[in-house]
Amino acid sequence: MSNAPKVLIVDDETSILDTIRILLKREGYQVQTAVGGQQGIDAIHEFKPDFVLTDIRMPGVGGIEVLNAARELDSTIPVILMTAQASLQSAIQAVNQGAFHYIQKPFSNDELLVICRRAAESRQLKQENQALKSEIRRRDATQATRPVGKSRAFIEILALAETVGPTDSTILISGESGTGKEVIARYIHALSDRSSGPFVSINCGALPENLLESELFGHTKGSFTGAVRDKDGLFVAARTGTFFLDEVGEMSPATQVKLLRALQEREVIPVGATEPVPIDVRIIAATNRDLEEEIRRGTFRSDLYYRLNVITVHLPPLRDRVDDVPILTDYFLQRFAASRGRDALRLSSGAADALQAYDWPGNVRELENALERAAVLSNGGEIAADALPARIVTPKATPLVSDRLPPNPPMEIIERAYIHWVLASEGGNKTRAAEVLGIDPSTLYRKLLRYGLSE
Repeated sequence: MSNAPKVLIVDDETSILDTIRILLKREGYQVQTAVGGQQGIDAIHEFKPDFVLTDIRMPGVGGIEVLNAARELDSTIPVILMTAQASLQSAIQAVNQGAFHYIQKPFSNDELLVICRRAAESRQLKQENQALKSEIRRRDATQATRPVGKSRAFIEILALAETVGPTDSTILISGESGTGKEVIARYIHALSDRSSGPFVSINCGALPENLLESELFGHTKGSFTGAVRDKDGLFVAARTGTFFLDEVGEMSPATQVKLLRALQEREVIPVGATEPVPIDVRIIAATNRDLEEEIRRGTFRSDLYYRLNVITVHLPPLRDRVDDVPILTDYFLQRFAASRGRDALRLSSGAADALQAYDWPGNVRELENALERAAVLSNGGEIAADALPARIVTPKATPLVSDRLPPNPPMEIIERAYIHWVLASEGGNKTRAAEVLGIDPSTLYRKLLRYGLSE
């Protein structure tokens, strides 16, 4: 029975192990036995029992050590101590310190079965309680931190975030600067079982290489000039939580190697140290670069990319989801008004039209900054168009004819236009378009999503 409670029996006498094993298996339990305390501790980590039944007095490692090991792995695992008269006082003290119950030798089968049933029920109740708390926490997180947007593309992104949030998978978020990559990362963290742990973030492009390594992995006293004391890195600071590596594509090759090792081994070596430090974090990385192109250029490691790119979330630019501009505008204006104790702010029709027509090269961040400026400059409850930055109200016109050669467009614009042209030429047939482009259909699909051409 796969759903039957799992019980670990620990004793140094094999005859007692065999007797109890036969009894509990007959009652439908999944049973694992261990001869002695050390085997019992090893079995706790491998078998992950629902409850433990252990003798308290054994040569070498005793039942109290088994109890401590079980509680260290999972404090909700009930531990029942089997004790003789001579160790009864120790068993009572252990119960006061967290053991589930004790049973005095010799005991009857019925007495043992009653206590085991209670332990299994206690474990199930605690697990259900934890699951309920996690669900409530996720629901509250969804309501409190759900990013704002109503466009189809953005709703699909939120649905993906809500699917992967409760997992522990590594996630790579891509998108132009200002599209809200950290907002999505925080939302995923809030939906996860790690939401009670810290959310720690770092911009990998904001620090020089030697300082970035120290911030990521920590350092020991005297490892470099200015290292006057030992310092934990952010991997350690994010223990039991989420570590957000923003602009991961800016890392130097040397730091990429160390990050790859940390992800593979789940441990870091502080600068100047020789002993590794275990880490327990979920990694969410973000980049505004095309990392596949960086791999081709030799500036980003392919093995690190595949380690980070377990699940990809691509945020399209704001110009490709203009339906989100009004709802984002309302959200920011309400927030500004509340933070300054002002009445509700609203846009004039001219200001609303200007926001809707603008191209938003700076994406959501530019929209937020423009609205904050307008809110500060507006005295009344209505924001007029002239309170917005001039570039938004009167965008620079592009002449049809110019004496100067046009600037070279970025590769992304050329690629997007070419893919659009090929797809149109093939009547929207993605398979034939992929053949013409000389790429796999899966690669074409990713590029269509990235460029907002999936429709």
